[in-house]
Amino acid sequence: MPAYSFLTTWCVAAPIQEVWNVISASDRYPEWWKGVRKVSELEPGGEHGIGALSRFEWRSRLPYSLTFDMRVTRSEPPYLLEAHASGELDGIGIWRLYESPAGTALIYSWDVSTTRAWMNLLAPAGRRIFAWNHDHVMRQGARGLADRLGAALVAHD
Repeated sequence: MPAYSFLTTWCVAAPIQEVWNVISASDRYPEWWKGVRKVSELEPGGEHGIGALSRFEWRSRLPYSLTFDMRVTRSEPPYLLEAHASGELDGIGIWRLYESPAGTALIYSWDVSTTRAWMNLLAPAGRRIFAWNHDHVMRQGARGLADRLGAALVAHD
């Protein structure tokens, strides 16, 4: 069972295919998502990127960085992208994209556990701080995505 379950919603005034093109190109996240320091392709994927393995290095407002690998396990363009995280985080991340009258709605579910001993020790007391940090990173992503697309950020949580 994951230690953390996050659900984030964004809505950008852009066509679903344009949003998909940006979201599915994780190697380009550092160009628009503040906090993503580096993404390195470790293994290429097959059709629709399935099987691709990338290493992510993230830095947030809190004074620590996280490095973890993501393997694409499911891809249904332009509606769904699922990957399994391993390393300093372990779990599943799923992007779901929906067309709406306002543009494209994105829902990201992130069900993960930490593997760093100090994070696990602090988890009972630090849960709120880690959740706040996650929310901050996701707000940066929403703004960065909208800017990258040259579109209005209609909503985010």
